[in-house]
This record gives sequence, structure tokens and C-alpha cells, in this order.
Amino acid sequence: MNDSKGILLESGTNELEMVEFEVQGNKFGINVIKVKEIIQPAAVIPVPHSHTHVKGLIQLRGEVLPVVDMARVLGLQEKDSPQSKFIVCEFNKQKVVFHVHNVTQIHRISWNQIEKPSEMYSGIKSGIIGVVKREDSMVLMLDFESIMVEINPESGIHIDQVKKLGKRERRNKKIVAAEDSPLLRKLLNETLTEAGYDSIEFFENGADAFAYLESLSEGSGPIEDSVGLVLTDVEMPQMDGHHLTKRIKSHPVLKKLPVIIFSSLITNDLRHKGELVGAEDQVSKPEIAELISKIDQYVL
Repeated sequence: MNDSKGILLESGTNELEMVEFEVQGNKFGINVIKVKEIIQPAAVIPVPHSHTHVKGLIQLRGEVLPVVDMARVLGLQEKDSPQSKFIVCEFNKQKVVFHVHNVTQIHRISWNQIEKPSEMYSGIKSGIIGVVKREDSMVLMLDFESIMVEINPESGIHIDQVKKLGKRERRNKKIVAAEDSPLLRKLLNETLTEAGYDSIEFFENGADAFAYLESLSEGSGPIEDSVGLVLTDVEMPQMDGHHLTKRIKSHPVLKKLPVIIFSSLITNDLRHKGELVGAEDQVSKPEIAELISKIDQYVL
């Protein structure tokens, strides 16, 4: 698993590889790009007064990493079994270990096979960003970023970071934003509005965002009069951010628009994926102040 750099070298294909795992027999998935390796459970050192989802700490090749029990996150019964695994992950500029009850397989699938969750899933506290329907079961894609923000609020987007930037003339600069997480859409709206960007059109996935942009491109005036910039996440049902960027940059009218990718997956190892599809810039979540500075460069 730690040779994930060789997986899906081509960018913008709208595909991902998903690690399927189980908690109490229920099937869940995580993008393999987030996964550094999968290991056998190690001895966990409890930490007093830690978040209820956190089992404790392990030491892995000199690094001390928190272990999050996915059964606790999902409100299910904790258990240890011979099939239990630790999934070591890195995203949002942090490393974390998820304790699951089994890791079953890796699927290569298209984002358009991942359906947007219906309202019936809204009661699950950790949040679901997509559903993969299989012949005999369903695999739920969890919102791991929101899980980590709940455990460590400091790892999220904060409006205080924006206030330090000061006010600039940012009104009436139209931004189209694609972000599947309701929590992050809310935080982005609050922080960008605080900075002065008060004209933002949000979409839950790249497909909806592209359909909207295409409709604008059929107008009579220059596209720049309708949209100043496109902001996109990477992981989204139906169409991911890399494929959205590729579609924009290959469109005869939309290609003029600057695109910034704002994702937890922006790392030195993965930055080339955004470059290959033509993104003007890439910013790692949760660096909201850096994001606003980048938006200023392209629209002010």
C-alpha cells in the first residue's frame, strides 16, 4: 500500500481506487490516495482526557500517531478480531490511524458510480459523501475530513485566519465553488464572505458545477463577465475536481477561467495531478488564508 504513487498515474480520468473496509460487518470506503499503508494492530497507549473517538497513540517508525476507533465514530460496538487492521492515512497535512474490523479489497471505480447520499443518511454523525451500490451490498464513502475536524477542531477552517488579512475590494467577484461536504461548504461560505467575496455559487459535485458553467458559456458576453474563478475540491461524487478542471481547460470558452484546487489531498506527492489537468493553483485544506491570497491574485 505504501507504493500508492504508482496508482492512477493519469490525471483527470474521473476514477479512483477505493480501499473497502468493514466495521461490524458494514462496508465503508476510503480513497487509496489518503492511505499510506495498512498494518496489523499495534499496542495502543491510552491518552487521558482525549476525544472519545481516540483509542490512544501508537509509535510507527519514529512517529507518534493517534488511533481513531471507527466503531466509536459510527456509534457501533467496539471489538477486536483476527481480521482487525490499522489504516494509516495522511490528509489535511496530518497523519492518523483508523482502527477497522477488516480490510477486504481495493476497487477501481469511476466517480460517476458514486451516488450522492439521500436524506436517509443524514442522521449518521460522521457524515457520508457518497454511496457505491454493488450487486449484494452498499459501500459508504465517509467524510473523513469532518471526522478529524470533530476530533480536533483546530485542524479545520477558521474565520479568525481571514480577519487577519484585512478588508479589500472583493465584492461582486463571482466564484463558482464545487465542494461535496456540507460542513466545508458552510465554512467556505462564512470565511470567503468575511473576506469580502460575497458572490459565490456552490455546487455539491463537479458534474453540477460544469453543467452550470457550460450554460453560462452559451451566453453572448465574455465568460469572465459571469465568472471570475472556479474553486474545486478533488473528492466528489459524479465528477471529481481533477476531471472538472480537465473539462474546463479543454472547453473553447471556459478554458480562460482560472481554477484553484482546494483539497485535503494537496501534497508534494500528488500536486502533479492538478498540474497535469491545468489548474492555475492548488492549496491544501485547511489553509484558508493562503486560499484567499491565491484567489486575490487571479480576480483582483
